[in-house]
Amino acid sequence: MSKDKKSQSHGGGLMGQGNMMVAGQKAKDFKGTLRRLLSYLKPRRNQLIAVFFAAIMSTVFMIAGPKIMGNALTELFEGAYGKLTGVPGAGIDFDAIGRLLLLLAGLYVTSSIFSYIQQYIMAGVAQKTVYTLREDVNEKLEKLPLKYFDGRPNGEILSRVTNDIDTIGSTLQQSMTQFITSIVTIVGIIIMMLTISPILTLISIVTLPLSIFVIRPFLKKSQKHFANQQRTLGELNGHIEEMYTGHQVVKAFGHEKKAIAEFDKVNEELYDAGRKAQFISGVIMPMMSFVGNLGYVLICIVGGILVTNRAISIGDIQAFITYSRQFTQPIAQTANIANIIQATVAAAERVFELLDEEEEVQESNTVTLQRSKGAVAFEHVDFGYGDELLIEDMNIKVLPGQTVAIVGPTGAGKTTLINLLMRFYEINGGKITIDGFDTRDMSREDLRSTFGMVLQDTWLFNGTIKANLAYGKKGVTDDEIISAAKTARADHFIRTLPDGYDTVLNEEASNISQGQKQLLTIARAVLADPPIMILDEATSSVDTRTEALIQQAMNRLMEGRTSFVIAHRLSTIRDADLILVMDQGKVIEQGTHEELLEENGFYADLYNSQFAKKVAG
Repeated sequence: MSKDKKSQSHGGGLMGQGNMMVAGQKAKDFKGTLRRLLSYLKPRRNQLIAVFFAAIMSTVFMIAGPKIMGNALTELFEGAYGKLTGVPGAGIDFDAIGRLLLLLAGLYVTSSIFSYIQQYIMAGVAQKTVYTLREDVNEKLEKLPLKYFDGRPNGEILSRVTNDIDTIGSTLQQSMTQFITSIVTIVGIIIMMLTISPILTLISIVTLPLSIFVIRPFLKKSQKHFANQQRTLGELNGHIEEMYTGHQVVKAFGHEKKAIAEFDKVNEELYDAGRKAQFISGVIMPMMSFVGNLGYVLICIVGGILVTNRAISIGDIQAFITYSRQFTQPIAQTANIANIIQATVAAAERVFELLDEEEEVQESNTVTLQRSKGAVAFEHVDFGYGDELLIEDMNIKVLPGQTVAIVGPTGAGKTTLINLLMRFYEINGGKITIDGFDTRDMSREDLRSTFGMVLQDTWLFNGTIKANLAYGKKGVTDDEIISAAKTARADHFIRTLPDGYDTVLNEEASNISQGQKQLLTIARAVLADPPIMILDEATSSVDTRTEALIQQAMNRLMEGRTSFVIAHRLSTIRDADLILVMDQGKVIEQGTHEELLEENGFYADLYNSQFAKKVAG
């Protein structure tokens, strides 16, 4: 993610941003999550040891460079000084300086080679770890019950699968090696500075707490503004997405000016928060540089005194100044990386929360149906989404080949009944049987292959029409696809499209009409040829003429099959063999259309109210 990439730069602004990031997302169980994340690295411990060794070698060779350069400078200075002062035999030993420079070049080349090895191995470790995590998450998603997806926004789940895992991968690949290098660099530089001058080392170290004291107020202020920046950025993204996806509604209701005004308002807030955050964080680095320069001045003064007293050489002073300049950078990087690790552990915790979710009940898989006859029964079924039961002691018996219509007001439990039949949710009590066998004794794949579904909300994916129709059945031929399309009255409109059956539907299938989408989903169900059909007001999105044609096709499709029809328009289910009238999760009436009208109960009231509305209209 961008946070990880930003950490590669140095500067006070990053420290402020890093702290803000931790404030925004902090792990609940840092140690436990970190241990669990590290467990994914255990199978690659040998590669990590190699990375650690390569990082140490690369850093050691790099740290030795300024000392060698200082020796070369001392050699040059002493030779030139001796010649100026008339010391016999004095002069610049260019051979010695050349050997030192060759050694320096060799050190830097060797350091680069080890750095390359370190990055190469770590890239493999990071990507393999992320690959394993994605595999685990993908397998977990296949085992999660429907209630998990119903209770969370799709974007939130996708964020865990993509953004959070990418954050882990970026941290492993970039920040982990940088963290190792920074720690080794800090230790190595301190050792090298101590070998040159303990007094100068003390001066360098004392400037660190002074820098932290100076920048601390700026860090606190920048945290607040960075948090505002992220909040307003989220609001702006949400507004843009909402206006873009609903642009037709915006235009239809003349909402453009209000939408633009709202965008300008949020955009202004984002600009203000971003300007303040960047300005305040931008001040941090100059302040650190100012304190650092004070330290350099002290080092130069004390170092000059030591040189004049012959306590250390001039080359050592040059090397020490280089080390002192290098000293602050890995410390700032370590602070940034520590913040990034906090955010990474928070991301890992979100991934592990998904991996720890309760899975679907394990299937006994003791029964396999070759081709169901279509006999379905609900025997004393109890069900509730929470502690409170929505369905209590439901008893339904459906004979093979019967058409069962399910009617009732919104929230009566019509869709819930279908979800239980498909075993999207587990029942609390009783049992549901197909051909006398408990559905819990079948594999979910075997059970669901028994059903074909045509829902009111169409679902088509990005791909050709041919691929969409063939989605529900393996190994179908072009002739079978065309035959199914003809049965669903979809063949004619498909052939009028530019590429016919090879026409590519876009991501939302918005390049065809809603009615045409429904025709395709009906054709897909026809092609699957299941023994039991589930229809959720499948003709509600098409015109009256097309509805009549589809109804004829559906009647042929339902011949010899058990069919469950969720009906909102009661005029479409008068010929059903059995009508179940539901209210508040219970079947309060059941029978044929004529029988229910004679009872003059709930169904009769529903039917007559729709008929009255139609006449009034």
